[in-house]
Amino acid sequence: MARPMKWRKVCSLPESNKFGPLDSPVDAKNYLTMTIDEYETIRLIDLEGFTQEECSKQMNVARTTIQGIYTEARKKLAESLVTGKALLIEGGEYRLCDGLGSGCGRGCKRRRQAPCFVDDQDKDD
Repeated sequence: MARPMKWRKVCSLPESNKFGPLDSPVDAKNYLTMTIDEYETIRLIDLEGFTQEECSKQMNVARTTIQGIYTEARKKLAESLVTGKALLIEGGEYRLCDGLGSGCGRGCKRRRQAPCFVDDQDKDD
């Protein structure tokens, strides 16, 4: 019996999910798809400065899994840059974190967003 899949914990979806040359059409042969979990791995390791071990703890998967995801993500980034293909970020095996700090560490984007405040007019005096 196959082992059940372990979902990768992701703290937020990308603000933009399409990148690439502005002058070429995005059709089936002119784009690559990067998954959300690949995007999160690039964000944590390359932008936030996590080690693969820290990234694996943040995403709740094994370090060897992170290594494979990271390798695939970097390959897609390189192919997009070198060949001029557009990059679409979508899909993958992930679950969004709740943003409440439940196991999220320093790389959680949801915890860094400004909290919602109650309007002063709504308060009872």
